[in-house]
Amino acid sequence: MDLTLWQYQFRIIMLGDSTVGKTSLLKRYTEDMFLDTINQTVGVDFYVHFLEVEPGVRVKLQFWDTAGQERFRSVTRSYYRNSVGGLLVFDMTNRASFEHIKEWHAEVHERVQPYKVVFVLVGHKWDKDEDGGRAVGREEAEKLAGQLGVPYVETSAKNGHNVREAFEMVARRVYQGLLSGEVQLQEGWDGIKCAAPQALQLRRESMAQANATAKEKKKCCA
Repeated sequence: MDLTLWQYQFRIIMLGDSTVGKTSLLKRYTEDMFLDTINQTVGVDFYVHFLEVEPGVRVKLQFWDTAGQERFRSVTRSYYRNSVGGLLVFDMTNRASFEHIKEWHAEVHERVQPYKVVFVLVGHKWDKDEDGGRAVGREEAEKLAGQLGVPYVETSAKNGHNVREAFEMVARRVYQGLLSGEVQLQEGWDGIKCAAPQALQLRRESMAQANATAKEKKKCCA
């Protein structure tokens, strides 16, 4: 893949308490590496990855890795508004980090208006489940995801379990939202950049026509 060419750029923000493993997830996804010890993020760090969301459609994913400590929140809050996607990450062995997810979600939601952020809930450190260290059950996490209206996935940066799936899930949800019109390009907002807005409009019109044709066929056959 030619990394100089992309049709879209999505800005995605990592959200969650300190030490839940946001940086470890990003390093596993973007660099395919895992470090037992990582310095805590101070303020915001940046990562870039490229993804082909469908044949011939390349997206530049720009990740903002935010510090979870309260003393850095004034810095990280300034990045909320220009994000189109967000991974809400909690540590499955740390119940407090799970209980704070609603606060993270509400804080971002309030500050991005009138723009839209597409979220995925991520339960991290799945590898420790085998050791009996789990403090949050899957059913409970899925219930929270349902309340927030987002999908849920369990991951492990240590062994790579579902890491790619989590990041690509949020990216593909943003892309589908862009095609459906649920997510809009807006002047002065950097959550999404589009190299060819006319091509996007043609793709939307083609999808709308296909959907209308499918509905007509269904109606005729009913």
